[in-house]
Amino acid sequence: MPTSLSISDRQHAKVLTILVLAYLAGVIGLQIPHLATYFRPLSPVTLVASLAVLLAYHKDWNPAFYFYIILAFATGYFIEVLGVQTGLIFGQYAYGSGLGFKLWSVPPVIGINWLTLSYCCGSICDRLRIPKLLKIVLAATLMVGLDFFIEPVAIQLDFWTWFGQPVPFRNYVGWWLVSFALLSVWFALPFRKDNRMAGWMLLLQFFFFLFHGLIFRLNG
Repeated sequence: MPTSLSISDRQHAKVLTILVLAYLAGVIGLQIPHLATYFRPLSPVTLVASLAVLLAYHKDWNPAFYFYIILAFATGYFIEVLGVQTGLIFGQYAYGSGLGFKLWSVPPVIGINWLTLSYCCGSICDRLRIPKLLKIVLAATLMVGLDFFIEPVAIQLDFWTWFGQPVPFRNYVGWWLVSFALLSVWFALPFRKDNRMAGWMLLLQFFFFLFHGLIFRLNG
């Protein structure tokens, strides 16, 4: 069973610096045509590495947390499989090549994305002194807020496509409902929710997609 790493403030500063530089390199590399060919295959690697860093800061490796890891990954992945195959969850969309290997038309790394984002949003909102239900609502809304910035960039980077159609409103409703369900379990399970990297990781996600979005708009 993994144990919590003892990460000093100095080590934390180094890890954070490396993460910032990695995400900044992703913004620059994916926007320069000659470099984009080399940076695009790194997108799924970045998602896996980001989760690994996040989990290195986790403090409570008990069976309840293992259950959440499996649940969040499996739910995120299979809800996307159902969505792609039927169009009933988020609307009619399909995954491109930007997130790497696909199984049943969905890259398994998308399950890692659901796990990472729900962890970060749940950890951040757990710090608030408000009723648990409001924490769940706020965390789910935060995830949808990030998806609002993800969608236009994901299309440009060939993560997925809406076949030339605007992103449907039902996509955001679907995201919120799935997020609400996952985060309800997150807050119900007995493990420590505090993680000093969670806020930074979510901020880097916002930074990555916000700046890509701005650049795409300026170039469009």
